[in-house]
Amino acid sequence: MRLAFWRAGKDKAVVARAVAKSRAEATPKAQVNPDVNAEVEPKIDVRPAPIVTKHTQVEFGDIDLHALGAALARKRGWIIVPTVLALVGSIAAVNLVTPRYKSESRILIDGRENVFLRPSSDRTEERQALDAEAVTSQVQLVLSRDLAREIIKKNKLAERPEFDPVLHGISPLKSLAALIGIGRDPFSMTPEERVLDAYYERLQAYAVDKSRVIVVEFQSADPELAARVANSIADGYLVLQQAARQEQAKNASQWLAGEIESLRKKVSDAEARVEDFRSKSSLFVGTNNTTLSNQQMGEVNTQLNNARSMKADAESKARLIKEMLQSGKPIEASEVVNSELMRRLSEQRVTLRAQLAEQSSTLLGNHPRIKELKAQLGDLDNQIRDEAAKISRSLESDARIASGRVDGLTVSLEQLKKQAASTNGQDVQLRALEREAKAQRDLLETYLAKYREANTRETIDTAPTDGRIISRAIVSNTPAYPKKLPIVLIATIATLLLASGVVVTGELLRQTAPRVAAAVLPAQAPVRQTARVEPAVEPIAEPDIDPALAEPAPLQPEMTTEADVTEFTEIERLADKLRAAGAAAKKVTVLGTASGEAITLSTLTLARHLAREARVVVVDLAASSPTIAAVSVDASAPGLAELMQGEASFAQIITRDKLSRLHLVMAGRPGFDRSLLQSPRMTLAIDALLRAYDHVLIDAGSASDLPAELLTAHARAVVVPDASMAPDARTLMCEQLKAVGFSEVTMLNKPVQPSNAVETPRVVAA
Repeated sequence: MRLAFWRAGKDKAVVARAVAKSRAEATPKAQVNPDVNAEVEPKIDVRPAPIVTKHTQVEFGDIDLHALGAALARKRGWIIVPTVLALVGSIAAVNLVTPRYKSESRILIDGRENVFLRPSSDRTEERQALDAEAVTSQVQLVLSRDLAREIIKKNKLAERPEFDPVLHGISPLKSLAALIGIGRDPFSMTPEERVLDAYYERLQAYAVDKSRVIVVEFQSADPELAARVANSIADGYLVLQQAARQEQAKNASQWLAGEIESLRKKVSDAEARVEDFRSKSSLFVGTNNTTLSNQQMGEVNTQLNNARSMKADAESKARLIKEMLQSGKPIEASEVVNSELMRRLSEQRVTLRAQLAEQSSTLLGNHPRIKELKAQLGDLDNQIRDEAAKISRSLESDARIASGRVDGLTVSLEQLKKQAASTNGQDVQLRALEREAKAQRDLLETYLAKYREANTRETIDTAPTDGRIISRAIVSNTPAYPKKLPIVLIATIATLLLASGVVVTGELLRQTAPRVAAAVLPAQAPVRQTARVEPAVEPIAEPDIDPALAEPAPLQPEMTTEADVTEFTEIERLADKLRAAGAAAKKVTVLGTASGEAITLSTLTLARHLAREARVVVVDLAASSPTIAAVSVDASAPGLAELMQGEASFAQIITRDKLSRLHLVMAGRPGFDRSLLQSPRMTLAIDALLRAYDHVLIDAGSASDLPAELLTAHARAVVVPDASMAPDARTLMCEQLKAVGFSEVTMLNKPVQPSNAVETPRVVAA
């Protein structure tokens, strides 16, 4: 719906500037001021005056603001009386309602926990801060029904008529509402349900934004009860949390006790399997956690090394003594020297040498005593050499014994190696059984530690909770409900707006009815000639409009009647039809057999009607009339030809209409090559416009040199015929256009022509 003063500037002639020159030839020029309110030289214009009724001043779809204001002033009683009644009624209602007092308590959720009650492994860790979801979950805990039942029982709310309306009887109004299904019937509910409904109606719990504080608000007609219940909810919440922690510890200890008994049996069975497998496989463990076979193999290897060392030592000593004996050198080996017999023989030899030296000083060498001493000394040397030979032979014997020992130990070592290789697989199985037993034993020890901790927490009565009360509720003396001033203002303003809306709606409906009657007045209404004085303004060309509604009508004498000035013109009816079609009329091709200027004028007239309520662009593909450039805000703007050549962009070729919201796209600057309009890229350009606008109107002229696919693809056709075209020829042309691909074809009765003879009345708001 448009305002009348807005349409005054939009509903001018389609080609006011395009035909200014031609009109100037028919009408004497006068210097005028563009401002229609300025004083201009008057001139006498004698023309048929249309019949003007009471309602012809406001066009169809416009709003007469003066009429609406007059209606509001005329029916002010219908507005003031309900408003005053609503004011008085709301004041009485808020004073009759029983006031409620509100108290609040605040709880801080800080996740406290006694560090001494934590497990030993967790005492060095920091607790994570609670997130928003955790705080919201605590709010739901405050609103839980279990806590509500405890609070109701503790404060004896079920005994108060405020919470159980059945105690003092149900009002007839509530009984009637329950009877017709608007409200709930209290008698159909249990006493607990009634009290819970009243409890939750007065309770409100929420979390303060960007904090971990929960606010608990409670309302009641008794201010002391409101404060007491709010504090009871806070205390009950903490008790509920503490009970939940103790219950959690109790459940954990019970579960751990059962698991510990089961694990003990598993550990015992696992250790029994280990020992049984060890005894069957002879995998007994010796010192240093090694099996007996490995330990024996190590000992045999050690003995073998010792035997080899003893053999080599004995052989070396025996060989050295033999070499000394063969060379006649003194026997100085440690085994010979350290022998007891050799020491006695050496001592006797020393004694005999001493005697021989003593006797040789007094006796000659052939003296029997000297010979005796020398004989004894030689015999003693022979004994020493014999003893050394014995020692050498004994060492050789020891070497042979050590060699035999080495051979025996080597055989034993090989046997032990074979035995160890055969027991490796069994040793792997044994280690697997030992690992399983160890894992079960470790799990049992862990469960035992947790069981002791859970049992300790269960027995502690002062376990910390996740929250603490930071603000307790106090008794309030100011009613929180009802809010008297806001309720009175809202009721009064709402009644005022509603009453005004009813009056305005009635006036709008009353204004709409006479227009339809005016539109159907007979075309043969009497015509009277009047002489009137008008300011000499710039001539405006208006299209001649055929008053026929749907079918061609015979030509009548050209005179202006009331049917000529009505808004229900052929172009407007066509615009309404295209607007109603919506997406089905997105692309409209205007072509015909009339002159190029008539086709362009018809296109602009139709497009301007559509542009009132939609986004519309006119594409000039005919370039047969200067009208498009004349009505454009930029007559020298580039067009489609420059777009095809890449010399301009879409933003440069789209201009605006001077007299409406219509957008225009010209074919090209003067002298452009029309073959550019046959480019395949032209279809892409039209498709781009179809995506951006609600309606795209193509001025195709006679369409003699344009591709058929460009004009017919997903398009409707509007045909502008020559005025002298026969009805049969029009029908044939419509059928031919449908055959070439148009989805629908509309044939105008006659083209829009610029005219100075008849000027359509223009309506301006008073």
